[in-house]
Amino acid sequence: MSLFEEKHQFAEIILPVPVPKTFCYFISPAWDLEVVVGQRVLVEFGNRKVYTGIIAEIHQKRPEEYDPKPILELLEDTPSVTPDQIKLWKWVAEYYMCTIGDVMNIALPSGLKLSSQSFIQLHPDFSIDDNLEMLTDREFTFLKLLEKEQTIPYTNVASILELKNPYKAVKDLIAKQAILLIEKIKEKYKPKMEKRIRLHQSLVDNTALLDGVFDIIAKKAKQEDALLKYLSMVPVYEDPMTNYHGVSKSEFIKENKPLSASSVGTMTKNGIFEEFERQVPRFELSIADKMMPTPELSEAQNECLQKVVTGLNEKGTCLLHGVTGSGKTEIYLQLIQNVIENGSQALFLIPEIALTSQLVRRLKVYFGDVLGIYHSKFSDNERVETWKGVQEGDYQVIVGTRASLFLPFSDLELIVVDEEHDSSYKAQDKAPRYQGRDVALVLAHLHHAKVILGSATPSLESFYLAVKKKYAYAPLTERYGGAQLPEVKIVDIKRMRKQRKMKDEFSDDLLQAVHETTEEGYQAILFQNRRGYSPYVSCETCGWVPECPSCAVNLTYHIYKNELRCHYCGYKEHVPKTCVNCGSTHLQTVGVGTQKIEESLKTYLTDLRVGRMDLDSTRRKHSYEQILTDFEQGHLDVLVGTQMITKGLDFGNVRVVGILDADRLLHFPDFRAHERAFQLLTQVSGRAGRRGKEGTVILQTSTPDETLFAKVARHDYANFYRKEIQERQQYHYPPFTRLIRLTVRSEKQDLTRESAEWLAQRLTHWIGANRILGPQEPVINKIRNYFLSEILIKLERENYDLKKAKSLIQHAVNNLREEKPFKRVWVSIDVDPA
Repeated sequence: MSLFEEKHQFAEIILPVPVPKTFCYFISPAWDLEVVVGQRVLVEFGNRKVYTGIIAEIHQKRPEEYDPKPILELLEDTPSVTPDQIKLWKWVAEYYMCTIGDVMNIALPSGLKLSSQSFIQLHPDFSIDDNLEMLTDREFTFLKLLEKEQTIPYTNVASILELKNPYKAVKDLIAKQAILLIEKIKEKYKPKMEKRIRLHQSLVDNTALLDGVFDIIAKKAKQEDALLKYLSMVPVYEDPMTNYHGVSKSEFIKENKPLSASSVGTMTKNGIFEEFERQVPRFELSIADKMMPTPELSEAQNECLQKVVTGLNEKGTCLLHGVTGSGKTEIYLQLIQNVIENGSQALFLIPEIALTSQLVRRLKVYFGDVLGIYHSKFSDNERVETWKGVQEGDYQVIVGTRASLFLPFSDLELIVVDEEHDSSYKAQDKAPRYQGRDVALVLAHLHHAKVILGSATPSLESFYLAVKKKYAYAPLTERYGGAQLPEVKIVDIKRMRKQRKMKDEFSDDLLQAVHETTEEGYQAILFQNRRGYSPYVSCETCGWVPECPSCAVNLTYHIYKNELRCHYCGYKEHVPKTCVNCGSTHLQTVGVGTQKIEESLKTYLTDLRVGRMDLDSTRRKHSYEQILTDFEQGHLDVLVGTQMITKGLDFGNVRVVGILDADRLLHFPDFRAHERAFQLLTQVSGRAGRRGKEGTVILQTSTPDETLFAKVARHDYANFYRKEIQERQQYHYPPFTRLIRLTVRSEKQDLTRESAEWLAQRLTHWIGANRILGPQEPVINKIRNYFLSEILIKLERENYDLKKAKSLIQHAVNNLREEKPFKRVWVSIDVDPA
């Protein structure tokens, strides 16, 4: 018979586990009036695991098949998660075919989740002194330490007992009922506290006493100076209430050199000062001394703004198609300012962390301390503080990457998706593999908010929807301030090599352009979409190439650490001195990466100050900001980089852009290859000549007759779109179909192939042969010791039951895992793959 009656309350809990359901738990009657949807709770899952969960639903329907476990603890009074967030999590889980636990894992900052660890404590009924005869010397020593410490982590027991494996000793103590094994829960998030000082309240309440303090410390110059300094910083005589907040202790000591911490300590001890702590943000924007009004718009920008406003009111979503350097950001600022004045919230989405530092510096002079930041380079604690700042209404504007879509907005009015075409908006590494641009549209729908999609090179899907009048459309065809679009010169490097007008990877035209522009005090950007020094090392004698032992790729050579590195799994090794295959010492580097470009450029133009921006040079937390600041402030003449430098960066002093290997962008076995190439080349070209003098782009290619390069040179998006959309329709690719890609992997190549074929046959039977492509091995068919095979599913956008198709796909994947031969096979599902 059940312990519960029907009137008892139960909660459906979301847990961060990859199981496609919520879990029912019993709510203690004492908490009936306290539990709320969105609260974090502590629950036991399985036999020993303890997790933080989120209450998704409260009901009175007891499960029939089992008696649910009780919620162990309510972790907060005010919910950390809103009902709209839970709706968004459910939509993401359903649409992208993952579990809601997967969504919770990426949506909720780690600092808001609890960690559990086994701890040992003394049994409350056990007396050490009464049981001496049953304890060994080692046990006695351990228990005495435990009596003093109260709890000891299980992980520390081995070193304390000086045993390699302490399990038996712990088991014996449990059998003697001397100790208990417990789960000690601790919050990961800890607020940052600042030590502050203020005058003792008794001196503020009675200024006569304060005057007397000067007589007491008259001969103590440091203390007298410190007191005078405090009174100059905090006008206690004019307004006694100002003393309440005091001043930062560290700043006070810094301002009062040679005052020492010990002097302040003495004054505190003598009752002149008192110390206290207060919570402070982990990151503070250094707001400008004077806030600026949003910038004045040009006639063209004003005209575009009116089209955007009208379009948002009519359609809810507007595609702002503005050429590079046209001033799209200024239009965003005007719209965000209106949101702030309405007392609502705005989200400004950007594709890359690299953009945040420059953009935040621009925005903070307009929006001040209502501006918050959120991205993956932040620590857990910093992300929690932004989360709480949004929740409590401290931040009305958030600038962030796709992760900021999951913040607890309460009154969201506008979402700006800048560089909406960028592939960085698509999560690819693990579930949920969501497209940030599309999730932004769903988030806006939940909040009845508006969405602006901005780009100089819109994605074909977005432009198609604008053409079909599903989105409003607002073009901005001229650059801000009368600046001209750059001249693009196509350089035939095959012909240049024959004429001996190439120096390594640089044409004479490019070197001359870089030299002349830097001599005039301007700057240049060189784009090479490949990091490292060289793609690979090869033996001149036998052709041997070092490969990653875990992935089907060549190892990339990195000169600064003299190592070979895999960019897929992180494996690295020293560069061999001899060929492993034939023993030859004649090893050569093949191909060119950003490191080699940087080094070679310094060889030919020796006086240049060259910086590099790629994944290797920006691993540290503030590396992006430092490199961009150095370039912006003129400490660097040339910036060499990968596609990081193509995205929305605004440098007024850049006159020359060099594109070193344009051909590589075209030769990918991907239906989006030409779209991405056009976008990348147009975007990086757009960094040139954004202020004043017209810029120049040197596009180096071995195929100068390629029509796509001609369209880039003419800045001709319309004709590029026209040709590309015809091919998409002809071959049934987005936006005319939906794609779902299944990636099958296992540690055995034969097993991967067999399981992929089994899955493809089942899907062909259920969904139709005309909708299934594959299975086939991807270009890189082995990553981290797993062999890969892919199946691509094409589904019509119109007149087809997408929900039913996804159900059949999920059913087929589940059936595969139930087949005995395929127990060790994994299948990942990617809906709308990039």
